[in-house]
Parts: sequence; C-alpha cells; structure tokens
Amino acid sequence: MLPRRTGACQSETWRRDRVTAFTQVDELLAFLELDRTRIPDLDAEPESWGLRVPRTFVERMRRGDPDDPLLRQVLPLTAERQQVAGYVTDPVGDACAERAPGLLVKYAGRALLMVTGACAIHCRYCFRRHFPYQDLGPSQARLERALDEIARDPSLTEVVLSGGDPLMLDDDRLDALIRDLECITHLQRLRLHSRVPVVSPSRLTARLAASLTRGRFASTLVIHANHPRELDEVVRSALLDWRAAGVTLLNQSVLLRGVNDRIEILAELSERLFACGVLPYYLHGLDPVAGSAHFEVDDAEARRLLDGVRARLPGYLVPRLVREIPGDHSKRPLE
Repeated sequence: MLPRRTGACQSETWRRDRVTAFTQVDELLAFLELDRTRIPDLDAEPESWGLRVPRTFVERMRRGDPDDPLLRQVLPLTAERQQVAGYVTDPVGDACAERAPGLLVKYAGRALLMVTGACAIHCRYCFRRHFPYQDLGPSQARLERALDEIARDPSLTEVVLSGGDPLMLDDDRLDALIRDLECITHLQRLRLHSRVPVVSPSRLTARLAASLTRGRFASTLVIHANHPRELDEVVRSALLDWRAAGVTLLNQSVLLRGVNDRIEILAELSERLFACGVLPYYLHGLDPVAGSAHFEVDDAEARRLLDGVRARLPGYLVPRLVREIPGDHSKRPLE
C-alpha cells in the first residue's frame, strides 16, 4: 500500500518549506517572541555555519522559551567560536575514508555516498559542518564516478545515501540514482539517512516511496530525531504512510546536553518513535566537531541515562549507545 497523499501537493509543500526557512537570527527570535537579551551568549551573525531552520520545525518550539530543546539544536551561540581541545573539523575521519569524491568506505560491505552538500536544517552539532563540499566538484560527474567505483567492488552489498541530506534532491534525481544503483548486481540494500522527514515531512512523497519499494532493494530510511516534540502528528502520519508502503524505518539520535540528557526524555522519545512506526536504532555520543563542545555529555553520564531507559522500556525500544571512532571497523559500543 502506498502513501495516501498526492505527490503534487507534497512536492509543492516541501518546496515552500525550503523557501520560507528562517535564515536570520533576529527573524527567528521575533517569531518565537524572544528578546535577544534573554540569550546572553547568542551569536546573531554566525560566520561559517549560518542559521537555517524550516518554519514547520520552528512551529513546534515553545514561544518565549530560550531553553526550548528544539531551539537549542539550531540557535547559534558564541560558544561555537571557542577552540576546545579534541574538537576538530573532521571528527569521524571522513577524509581518510574517501575512495572517490563524496564516496566513503569505512566499514566492510558498505559505502556511503554524499549525494549533495545541501541540508534543510543546520544543526549546531552537525559532524559535517566543516566538510568541504565545495571541493567535491560537479554533482553529475561526481556521482557517475562514484557509481563506477561501487560497481568495481563486489564486496559492497549496501549503499547509504547521505550528504548533506539526500532528500534535498527532488524525486526525479533520486529515482534516477536508485535505478542506476539497482543495475549494480552485487548491491542488495539501500539506506537513506535524512533529517528532512522530521523537519519537513511533506518531503516523504508517494512517488519517492514507490521508487524505494518497486525494485529489488530492501530499502531503509534512517531518520534523525532527538526529542519527542519533534515528532508531531504531521510527522507521524507521513512516517506511518512510508512504513505501510514497505520502507523499513529506523531512528538515530545524538545525545545532547540541554536537549535530551534526561532519562524521561529519552524514554518518551523511544515510545513516540514506536508510535510513528520507527524503531530506535542508535543513540550517538556527540562527535567532537569544532563548535559543538557545549553539547557534550560524558560517556559515564550517557551510560547512566541509557541504564535508566532500559529499566523503563522493553529491549526493542532501547537504542544502542555508540560512538564513531575514526579507523574503527564499526561503531564502537559505549555500554
């Protein structure tokens, strides 16, 4: 069964979300009825990683609350300008894993393909906020080279579409890319990692669901939600439609100080995800990317929090606590 909403309506709404996104700090604060004097560490003019947040996401924030956990994820602070030991521009070793421009091979059997450098939202803790997307070159030639590299390596059985955010491409381009990948006979699975379904759920079009389910791939969409309030009824409806269409849905979160570093919040997030047809997958320790140290939760505290979640929920609702270490053969468990 395919999603019920019409593709034309979804596409129009998604494109409007991109155009109407907040990109100026003062405009965002005015919409939320916040005085900048209530945020003494505000960075109103971030230098390199500018503000971008869809209106659909902002509407879920509490007006007048400078500590709202959704706002905290996107609001630039002066703390981002501080240099902190161990916090670097390439915290997960992307550069060392690059087999071709935008094609990373870190783990056995899997390749990650950066299909675009664009994102619908600029999360302040993003581990690729310093990635030199501008150096990747023209997208079509780059993707063709990446496909050639994948085709030459029969050990690869899964491709992960990433970025940026792969759902920033339109349905036509994604459909063409999926068809090209399906022609590589040793590939068995396709995975998409995207924040877009949470911040702009209209992007989950019926046509794209059909592209992912019509062929031979077992397709998985891994969304990124950090707090239960991100998953409103519009998001829930879109995700349930895609699950009904036959797409496996997983979630990965990042443990963030001031956002979800409480047992009750993490437990509520898992329960809300399940209500949306999504299984909790990973809870990531913060990648030490330059500019994000103020979000850090140490590993001992992370373990305590997950133990508390485990005491409240059945095992299938408890995500795996992990960290990505450059050079490791897999995500490293922190439990």
